[in-house]
Amino acid sequence: MKRLCFIFILLSMMTMHGQYTEMLNSNRPGGSQGAFSVGTGVLQFESGVTFGQQEHVLKQTQTKLFNWDYGVRYGFWKEALEISFMGSFERNAITYNQGAAQDDVLANFKSNTLGVKYLVYDPYRKQTADGPNLYSWKQNNRFQWRDLIPAVALYAGANFDFADNPLLPPNTESGVHPKLVIATQNNWIGGFVFVTNIFADRITTDIPTYGYILTLTHATNEYFSVFVENQGFMSDFYADQIFRGGIAALVTPDLQFDGSVSLNAKDTPSLVYGRIGVSYRIDRHDKDEYIEEKGKAARQSKREEKNTLKKAKKLQKKQRKNMKRKKKKSFFLFNKNESQDLD
Repeated sequence: MKRLCFIFILLSMMTMHGQYTEMLNSNRPGGSQGAFSVGTGVLQFESGVTFGQQEHVLKQTQTKLFNWDYGVRYGFWKEALEISFMGSFERNAITYNQGAAQDDVLANFKSNTLGVKYLVYDPYRKQTADGPNLYSWKQNNRFQWRDLIPAVALYAGANFDFADNPLLPPNTESGVHPKLVIATQNNWIGGFVFVTNIFADRITTDIPTYGYILTLTHATNEYFSVFVENQGFMSDFYADQIFRGGIAALVTPDLQFDGSVSLNAKDTPSLVYGRIGVSYRIDRHDKDEYIEEKGKAARQSKREEKNTLKKAKKLQKKQRKNMKRKKKKSFFLFNKNESQDLD
């Protein structure tokens, strides 16, 4: 009977997979976006501050940097859909080490972007439908080639820019300029998550930016995780390779603190940043919505479900017959022994 119940539990997981998680799902402390949304009815806040220093050997300048980044994410309508508003404010205090130039301070919003992300492909839906291997723990806990197939999401955003912003490329005009991102995510055995972002930013301006972000996160236990990240980007205004690493601590299912450091490998300028942040969500998710398979895959899943139910019923019927035989045999042996005792 226990085996039959387990089969029904597996069947309830077939042909469906939800995105909502019992614990907070944050993009921090890295700079990339994961493929999955926060879930319907979840309002999530992510924010942090960065302190750092830059040195430019050609311009002979030193810059002390302060940056405040912020983000609001909300899942609505469908589990695969998320709307977000992300931005940052930056202040640069520049010191000139030669010449008669006076020290300068540049401060403004570096970005304010309203965007939408949608999960277009989820390979874990099929893996959930297939279910685990009931006969091999090793098979379920080793690397498989299908693990290389990532979940894929598309992001489209609008940058709200203003002219005469010293933190933006020259000749950037006031207006709404698009940002596009392809986000992929692999969830690997052992608590590893690999996220890739390929992006094009402000593509309608004279100086667009193109780049990528690679993030590898490892959950050491239920409450702590570490990450390493590489971000590369290029434009006619500025190009760089930035390396990051850090840690995140989950205090409650809805609250996370994090810290990280960033550096690069060039000297025009060289940079070293330290960053701390927090993520918090208001969880109003009251109904699990599942992404169901359709078409040929759905029909095949239904056939497999019917076959599994038939096998479970045959097994249950066989077990009942065996129990009846055992009862009859026990009754016969009891009567026979009782008759021998009377003789």
